[in-house]
Amino acid sequence: MSADKITKKFLNSHKSISSAWLQVSIGLGLFSGFLLIAQAWFLANTMNAVVFEKQTLSGVQNWLWGVFAVFIVRAVLAWASEQAAFHASAKIKQQLRNRLHRHLQAMGPVNLGNESSGERVNTLVDGIEALENYYARYLPAMSLVVLVPLSILVFVFPLDWVSGLVMLGTAPLIPFFMILIGKGTESLNKKQWRKLARMSAHFLDMIQGLTTLKIFNTSKHEAEVIARISDDYRKSTMSVLRVAFLSSLVLEFLATVSIAMVAVLIGFRLYYGEMDFLLGFFVLLLAPEFYLPLRNMGTHYHARMEAVGAAEQMIDILEKPVAENFTTNAESNNKQNTIQNILQDSERKLSISFKKVSFEYEEGRQALKDFTMEVPAGKTLALVGASGAGKSTVANLLLGFVKSTQGSIEANGIKLDGISLEQWREQIAWLPQTPYLFSGTLAENIALGAELASEEEIIKAAQQANIDDFIVSLPNTYETLIGEKGVGLSGGQIQRIALARAFLKDAPLLILDEPTANLDTESELFIQQSINVLSKNRTVITIAHRLSTIEKADKIVVIDAGRVLESGTHQELIEHSAEYRKMLAAFSGTGVDVDQGGFL
Repeated sequence: MSADKITKKFLNSHKSISSAWLQVSIGLGLFSGFLLIAQAWFLANTMNAVVFEKQTLSGVQNWLWGVFAVFIVRAVLAWASEQAAFHASAKIKQQLRNRLHRHLQAMGPVNLGNESSGERVNTLVDGIEALENYYARYLPAMSLVVLVPLSILVFVFPLDWVSGLVMLGTAPLIPFFMILIGKGTESLNKKQWRKLARMSAHFLDMIQGLTTLKIFNTSKHEAEVIARISDDYRKSTMSVLRVAFLSSLVLEFLATVSIAMVAVLIGFRLYYGEMDFLLGFFVLLLAPEFYLPLRNMGTHYHARMEAVGAAEQMIDILEKPVAENFTTNAESNNKQNTIQNILQDSERKLSISFKKVSFEYEEGRQALKDFTMEVPAGKTLALVGASGAGKSTVANLLLGFVKSTQGSIEANGIKLDGISLEQWREQIAWLPQTPYLFSGTLAENIALGAELASEEEIIKAAQQANIDDFIVSLPNTYETLIGEKGVGLSGGQIQRIALARAFLKDAPLLILDEPTANLDTESELFIQQSINVLSKNRTVITIAHRLSTIEKADKIVVIDAGRVLESGTHQELIEHSAEYRKMLAAFSGTGVDVDQGGFL
């Protein structure tokens, strides 16, 4: 199926969401068209009575009241039609934005890592808004462009078949030339949307990397680059508008010429007495209204082109594969393996097992191969290995961001592919190296994922994370607003707020990605104390980068190229594994092998 057909099918598939509102809008527009015919008849009779029958104001008062009444009713119908069309487009936009948002969520952070956030934001905001005129203006106009002119022709042909033939013959020329010119505009509009997406992505990247640009003294250069991109976008926008205005000019010209032909023919026949003034003037009043829906369609055709360009970006998102996780087969397993089944005999303690698990990223990179390990319940396991060995992949598998291609993951001996992802994630607390804080209050950030937590529970979690003293020293304490990514807070403070989240969640499985990395000694001490408390009676899996973390682990698993190289306690590996000792020497930064006595 061609790209144009796919886009058209995508846009049409959403009409059913608000088909009732769209039908109401079209129905009101059609009724207004019928009243328009009545209004023309009242006006024609008024003019005929005044000019030829020499009627006074009192003689045509009834006709004038009719014109006024029709005018008021048509105004109300136009307003109601606009409201119905707005409700239709609003409902479609809401559901489509929700669909895109859910798809992006389903893609997961691993798949989204290669995506441009600027392009996606542009699609979710400007792209969605670009659909409003398509559903609220273009679609109703497409229906009325057939219904209203046909209704007018039904009245015109019995009264003046010559004018009817002129209208019928010239009407197809307007959409013909509109489509002919619009094809070129559609192509330009698609390119315009792609340029806007790229510009948005580039601009967001520059804003996010502003600190780096300043440090390397390249901010002025990037400002010049953005200026060139913006100017290029301005020129392409003017090209699109130039073609759009040309299209409008052609349509207006054809409509004007067609009305003029009807007027000339009626004028000659009136001059030679071949036609009654009342009927001639009535048909002449209807002529502009006959071509008005066609001209409106030409005006709103640009909305269709904008919608096509935006829809292509949305289709591109929806065609991206979602992240498969271990809950894919949850429904087929009749939900027998619920969290309650897994935890009922273990006092909320979890043992985790990886059995010959393999995983390969989309680009073909093998991350894990026949990976097997056991994490005892209530114990701390440290994953150790060089960068790219597969440690983060293990965490992503447990968090449900990706799904293993082979093997199985079990909790307390039960496979995880039989429970829902939401249930499983409720049992996990995750603390990465660089937690993300959202724009909002400190209390909201601590209670992330636990919106029903009480103020006392939030304060207790903050105290356990050693961040309460800092928070209460602020003027607004827990209601203090912070910026996106924790702007205004130090790295240690951000990490402790994230740690408070973990305390508040009180999950039986804790996954750590060396949360004390890149912190000062004081912050590291506070966080390590809190982690020691949080780790009690919990199963902990930590991606270790520091010797202090490795030494405290109950079990250590050494990973190399996606496989388990060795496992055991720190002392066992020191005594029996030369590879482990070399790895520790690398961690120390000295490059001195432990065998030589330079590390421990």
